[in-house]
Amino acid sequence: MDYTPVSPFRRTIDAVLLKHQSRQPSALPPSGVNKWEALRELSAAREHFGLTDRDMTVLQALVSFYQNTILGGNETDMVVHPSNKSICERLNGMPASTMRRHLGHLVLAGVIIRRDSPNGKRYARRFGEDKIVYGFDLSPLALRYTEFCEAAEEVRAEAERFKRLREAVSLMRRDLAALSVYGYEMRPDLSIWDQFSDLAALTARDLRRKLTCDDLDKMYDMLRGALDRARSILEPSETENMSTKESQSEHHYHNSTKDSYDSELPQELGKSAAAEPEQTEPETEEVPVSEDKTPSLPNLPLGLVLRSCREILTYADGSVRHWHEFVGLAERVRPMMGISPSAWEEAKQNMGPAEASVVLAAMLEKISDIRSPGGYLRSLSAKAAVGEFSSGPMVMALMRREAA
Repeated sequence: MDYTPVSPFRRTIDAVLLKHQSRQPSALPPSGVNKWEALRELSAAREHFGLTDRDMTVLQALVSFYQNTILGGNETDMVVHPSNKSICERLNGMPASTMRRHLGHLVLAGVIIRRDSPNGKRYARRFGEDKIVYGFDLSPLALRYTEFCEAAEEVRAEAERFKRLREAVSLMRRDLAALSVYGYEMRPDLSIWDQFSDLAALTARDLRRKLTCDDLDKMYDMLRGALDRARSILEPSETENMSTKESQSEHHYHNSTKDSYDSELPQELGKSAAAEPEQTEPETEEVPVSEDKTPSLPNLPLGLVLRSCREILTYADGSVRHWHEFVGLAERVRPMMGISPSAWEEAKQNMGPAEASVVLAAMLEKISDIRSPGGYLRSLSAKAAVGEFSSGPMVMALMRREAA
């Protein structure tokens, strides 16, 4: 006559132990469970079950006493009975008191079940073909394997969400810091740039702490609101419409007649072929007016331009620290891009040398998408002549593309 005890030797019994003891061995998976797979899934979800890495180390040592790799299947006896000394030896000399404490955590979590003998010793005894073993029952590893896998998947999904959210917050913080510098150069009359800069600095400090997903969610909402406000100031509706017009003119230029831009004919020949002489007079009168409105230097800081347009720096002999050095670098790159001297001089006249150099550097970033750089530069130069073009949206678009 056999009997499976439910009470531990010289220990109190509680509802948790009764709950774990109530699982019947008949519910074991028919095909069994790989014991190392069960350990791997449980290790991933150990915090969900209130276990530590030290608890898992003790469990791994305990599982190593089970000779078969598969838990369950044809084998219904999954009780191991190593002595405390043997367990501590496999734990590289862990003190017995520490080992017993971790065993108690494993029992309380329902990962193993105590099958204590009448005197509390662990041993196996045979009665003919029957075998009675007292020790630690590993059947919960097979019984709760599906539960371990589901909890592990939740932990991995939460870790992936945390990683992606932290990356997004880090990128948003970087964008906010760059926009605060750019906004201070463009609109120094506003004090909000200091607030944005402080928010970016505080976020960088908080990212060094141990955060939760809730903390990152709050930071994400704050940064999103600050970025939307900064962009609404730096990119008002007029600027967005102008940027749309520029992209539309680029597509229109790709499909336009080659006589005006693609072949880069002199401007006088283009005018004589496209319009009457009296129609060209108002255009020549408007050019001096636009020259008075063209600033000597762009509204963009040079450092921001160099961070957004890095391709042109590959042609520099050394560092570029001043606008005149940047203009000289653009003069050197211009022939390599296939831009004629007449188109370049026209751009410098209508935009200013520094502004034209910024446009050239921005064009170089997407040179593979521009069929005729010279013709495209002439179209932007014509817009600048009537005050309908600025290089700011081009550089900001490159910044957003890099941050995406």
